[in-house]
Amino acid sequence: MTQLTACNGEVELSVQVHGEGPTLLLLHGWPDTGELWSEVAPDLVAGGYRVAAPDLRGCGLSSKPVETSSYQMHHLIKDVECIIDALDVERVTLIGHDWGAALAWAATSRLPHRINALVALSVGHPTAFYGAGIAQQMRSWYMLLFSQEGLGEAFLRKNDYEAIRGWAAHPRAQAIIEELERDGQMSAHLRWYRANAPMDSFVVDPPVLAPILAPVLGLWSSGDGALTERQMKHSREFCANGFTYVRLDGIGHWVPLEAPHELSREILTFLRPSKEPS
Repeated sequence: MTQLTACNGEVELSVQVHGEGPTLLLLHGWPDTGELWSEVAPDLVAGGYRVAAPDLRGCGLSSKPVETSSYQMHHLIKDVECIIDALDVERVTLIGHDWGAALAWAATSRLPHRINALVALSVGHPTAFYGAGIAQQMRSWYMLLFSQEGLGEAFLRKNDYEAIRGWAAHPRAQAIIEELERDGQMSAHLRWYRANAPMDSFVVDPPVLAPILAPVLGLWSSGDGALTERQMKHSREFCANGFTYVRLDGIGHWVPLEAPHELSREILTFLRPSKEPS
């Protein structure tokens, strides 16, 4: 394993890199860090890939700007581009979970010349997500809390972090709680919501992105209480060069932790027919 730092202006992004071969860039979501992929990365390395797992902006060992505007999607996309540059490759395959999936969709749309393929876990294309109707909005109720400074933090800390231990049921709850209380990460993580999912996103028209030109694998797990199957399956409509859908039955939201080896097999199966050099 090697550690590198990618820089986007004053923001420094810590990246762990494992293995050799075509590069896979793994993007975590809330409330995780690059450690989300600790059980997936070895399988992908064994499959012949170079795996890069950053702590994204506001998370882990990376910089944590205090301005909410610093977390707007165009800054996050630029972070992805800077990480690709730091990895010294022209193109990568993006693999994202939760907010990392939302970022991966946006980056693939905006940076088609840098992305070979996209693997989206749990969260579908932004237009499909925001257009998935009242069923998805009901599951996304917590975003209204998270969008409010102070209220989101209080909700997560209430009753000894009951929301993280029980409602979110994070498999590594205690480690996540300790990480969130380090270096202001509780608020930094929530700035992703405040910058990109404000309250009016529940009533305005869904965002419009350029077509996704890379081939896409979308995975949704039936035990995910935060996301509907519809928002992932309808992502097909926005993928110009192929969308492969995989449903993982009996697995919750935290797919990389709950079913890491099954996830790795699905990723490798998807990538092998079109394996390209970096």
